[in-house]
Amino acid sequence: MASAVPVSVPEKLVDRHGRAITYLRISVTDRCDLRCRYCMAEQMTFLPRAALLDLEEIALIAERFIARGVTKIRLTGGEPLVRRDMLELVARLGRSLGHGLDELTLTTNGTRLAQHAEALFDAGVRRLNVSMDSRDAATFRHITRHGDIEQVLGGIRAAAEAGLAVKINMVALNGLNDQEIAPMLAWCIDQGHDLTLIETMPLGQIDEDRADRFLPLTRVFDDLRARFDLKFDNRSTGGPARYWRVASTATRLGLISPLTGNFCASCNRVRLSTDGKLHMCLGHDDSVDLRAAIRSGGLAEVDARISEALDLKPAAHDFRIERGAAPAVARHMSVTGG
Repeated sequence: MASAVPVSVPEKLVDRHGRAITYLRISVTDRCDLRCRYCMAEQMTFLPRAALLDLEEIALIAERFIARGVTKIRLTGGEPLVRRDMLELVARLGRSLGHGLDELTLTTNGTRLAQHAEALFDAGVRRLNVSMDSRDAATFRHITRHGDIEQVLGGIRAAAEAGLAVKINMVALNGLNDQEIAPMLAWCIDQGHDLTLIETMPLGQIDEDRADRFLPLTRVFDDLRARFDLKFDNRSTGGPARYWRVASTATRLGLISPLTGNFCASCNRVRLSTDGKLHMCLGHDDSVDLRAAIRSGGLAEVDARISEALDLKPAAHDFRIERGAAPAVARHMSVTGG
């Protein structure tokens, strides 16, 4: 991949609410090899490949964000490792580490991690998130519709062996995996992984009513606090998680609670969708089209549109889960990037 053409460096990214934007999430594909019930419909219509940013465009846009003060990039999807030549993009972005970029990381479902863990480490990735909502084979297959838990566990082992720190992301689902949350934390302690619990979010139309599966993390945390010695950790990433340390262990517990605990006041992130839309908030439809910008006016136009987007970033999202209600936004999480 060619290097970016030098252009003048514009001002740093600060939104109209005074929040510095230092974190970019990039969805490299809306496709996934699983069909998790809370995330996707069983029969999904994906974007045509012609509508996607190519990997060179993603790299050039990412490098403009780095030039303007973004220090952390997370590659997501969909499942990012299903995209062809994905590792070429990782290697390209990895060259910015130590040159404005502090961290390059990845969120994956783990199905292809065993094949790619060493290459990710070699490219500069040092930690990643693995989405895994159950360690029970039957429950995992039900949630994902066809997934093989042993494949994911094998990927997690390969990642650890390659030197990658692993954090497990687990969506709390009432009546599906609620009885597995405490055992998952115990397993993470044993394995030396962190665990982040996430409330289900009303993004995109699915085949079920999310209200049936919504599990407030306030209730979950009360149960975990009765079982584990949890100490508040004031570590702040500017992100949505609130952290606790499990005493006498290396494991940290994170809670992401968009419904029961709004975390927007310290939001430091924006999201680049797989079709080149820059979304300033996961829960709003406002966006600017960076694909059109880079194809019509190059990097100078990209910079102008990024500056325009800063004025669109809202103070907060407005997520609600009510029985029979439409999702907060029509697009699925996989398009915007989790």
